[in-house]
Amino acid sequence: MAKFGLSQSIRRVEDPRLLKGDGRYTADIAVAGQAQGVVLRSPHAHARIASISTTAAAAMPGVLGVYTAADLKAEGIGPLPCLIPLKSVDGTPVSATPRPALAEDMVRHVGDPVAFVVAETAAAARDAAEAIDVEYEILPSATDLATAWQPGQPQIWASAPNNTCFDWHAGDKAKAEELFAKAAHVTRLTVVNNRVVVASMEARAAVADYDTAKKHWTLSTNTQGSWLVRNLLADNVFKVPKESFRVVTPDVGGGFGMKLFLYAEHVLVCFAARRLGRAVKWTSERTEAFQSDTHGRDNITVGELALDTDGTFLALRTKNWANMGAYLNTFAPFIPTGAGTKVLASVYGFQAIHAQVIGVMTNTVPVDAYRGAGRPESNYLVERLIDTAARDMGMDRIEIRRRNMVPASAMPYVSAMGQRYDSGEFAKLMDTALGKIDWAGFEARRAEAAKRGRKRGIGLAYYLEATGGGPTENAAVKFADDGYVDVYVGTQSTGQGHETAYAMLTSHELGIPVERIRVKQGDSDTLPDGGGTGGARSLYSEGQAILVTTASVVEKGKKAASEHLEASVADIEFAPGEGRFAVVGTDRGVGIIELAGIQRKKAAAGQEVTLLDAQETADIKSHTFPNGCHVAEVEVDPETGTVAIPRYIVVDDVGHALNPLIVRGQVHGGVTQGIGQALMERTVFDPESGQMLSGSFMDYALPRADDLPDIDVDLIEVPCETNPLGVKGAGEAGAVGSPPAVINALVDALGGKVVDMPATPEAVWKALSAA
Repeated sequence: MAKFGLSQSIRRVEDPRLLKGDGRYTADIAVAGQAQGVVLRSPHAHARIASISTTAAAAMPGVLGVYTAADLKAEGIGPLPCLIPLKSVDGTPVSATPRPALAEDMVRHVGDPVAFVVAETAAAARDAAEAIDVEYEILPSATDLATAWQPGQPQIWASAPNNTCFDWHAGDKAKAEELFAKAAHVTRLTVVNNRVVVASMEARAAVADYDTAKKHWTLSTNTQGSWLVRNLLADNVFKVPKESFRVVTPDVGGGFGMKLFLYAEHVLVCFAARRLGRAVKWTSERTEAFQSDTHGRDNITVGELALDTDGTFLALRTKNWANMGAYLNTFAPFIPTGAGTKVLASVYGFQAIHAQVIGVMTNTVPVDAYRGAGRPESNYLVERLIDTAARDMGMDRIEIRRRNMVPASAMPYVSAMGQRYDSGEFAKLMDTALGKIDWAGFEARRAEAAKRGRKRGIGLAYYLEATGGGPTENAAVKFADDGYVDVYVGTQSTGQGHETAYAMLTSHELGIPVERIRVKQGDSDTLPDGGGTGGARSLYSEGQAILVTTASVVEKGKKAASEHLEASVADIEFAPGEGRFAVVGTDRGVGIIELAGIQRKKAAAGQEVTLLDAQETADIKSHTFPNGCHVAEVEVDPETGTVAIPRYIVVDDVGHALNPLIVRGQVHGGVTQGIGQALMERTVFDPESGQMLSGSFMDYALPRADDLPDIDVDLIEVPCETNPLGVKGAGEAGAVGSPPAVINALVDALGGKVVDMPATPEAVWKALSAA
């Protein structure tokens, strides 16, 4: 195991524990005397609740409580908040869509929570839920994004006429129009970013325990950041001091954005635990997850690209209809607006961009952040537009990109959307990817495939990501009595390998062996605040927090060493490679762990000494811009429409790769999710009833191992200039570049025939038949 040193492909230190079954997930937690909760959900997409009778359910054996909106309202329980104060172009605020934890008078999507049953066992709670008598007045529903905003459609909220909750604009409209007016060529394209179900391996769950004497909750639940859930529960829902809640996140089996948010079930278990004076646990079933976890993507976007006679990009205009679902979720309005549009310029030198985003309400599960959160949607549009423009103008797809890429010599560069790129060597990465795939030799491979009756295509996409997240992050380093060092962090691993990365960084700064470092996460009582994990922020944000905290440890250590070694602080030096403090010019010194132990013992004996423990907050002043080139080759069986991907190449710039092995693993996962969206994942609602027809793995296709190619990932490090680690974020990058690369390759295989995502065998076969 490494004692110090970065840029090493160290195997993940958390893996042995997880592979041996020693992980502890929320569903594994059992609090003494806990009861089981079950949510009764609406079977209708849109209906008025005429009446609810819980009498029969409450009388059933083992039932401890049956709660409805009236119970929550009587105790002043607030709704689930949307945190984005977005305004439309005319200055009006985003429409209000108040979302109680249990529906009050209306249900607005299949799966909307209506009642919460708590019983001694889950089986008893399920039986009682079935005994609740709800009388619904079924209303017409609007589930199709393409039509929900048009006049005459069923209205979901009175506050959102024509189901439009905002009409938001960004960029320079006047300059864009001027450039379009003088353009030699304009390419127009409409693309669909299909709705995806997150389907994390671990379903959501929550266990709440309430201390009646202290009026204090402990909530254990699988989140992407305990502090956000704590703050929203305290400030917005229960309206109590933050200290009233302790939120603990154990191991998490996948998040992808979906586990960032406050959910109704968090509120319900906390409410019921206080009512009953005992712990209450809820665990989602898979069908429940399809109906209640936030979904991702679901955009229809019209893009227009203005070019001069030489194929130079002048301006870009976009109009995006973004499905919000039935309620505005925690960050939902920000995803297609502020998050998505800031990367519309990508790596290209547009003179002007104007973006319009229309938020549309539908009778569907709410949509919020999903891996990449707006940036994959924007990159998909731009890369599809560029391929289409090249085809329209008879230009080479590579040459048109190369001609318009921002050169490395222009860095730092401010894009047409006002983003300051600190670094980037875009042409170098693209050329490397083309060489690795042997782009020049592709026609021979196409000809060989044709002999086998297959249509082969090649496509590429250059992506640019913009990471996000809060403006500060926290860390603490504490020296334990057993000789280990505990590092407390404000982010949350959901499978990314944080424990390894943070241990490597701490080892590098303090000279402590990685195997002597324990990373602690997920407990809101351990740090004053934490930004959580999302927007590919963890390493560059938490990394900076660890740097300032370890620097504080070293400063305290010098003072402690001066006390122990009886020397002036000015004469103490620290050698991180050795993890040792020493008196300059002598052989007198002490190791950092030994020194921490000595000081702790002295303190325990009542002496006034300097301890090495430290907790610091880092200001995160700048975000980062990971980028790279994906190249895919596809083969199509024209008789069945089946698409295979025999080759896939990625060349990424994620800045300094702290652990290249982990980076490649993250890219593999992202590419897999992107391929799933491009070719397989289709969320379907019945237009009449609003029922989700793809509500299980019988009908919703996730990629399996044999659907995927070997994914070759190469890393070219162009260090970030805006953080001391030089890192750029890597968690979302794979999902950003893969959908356009795959679809561009497929369009090439089909001779230019446009196919929307998901390009299922049926869709491809129909496109070929129409051609």
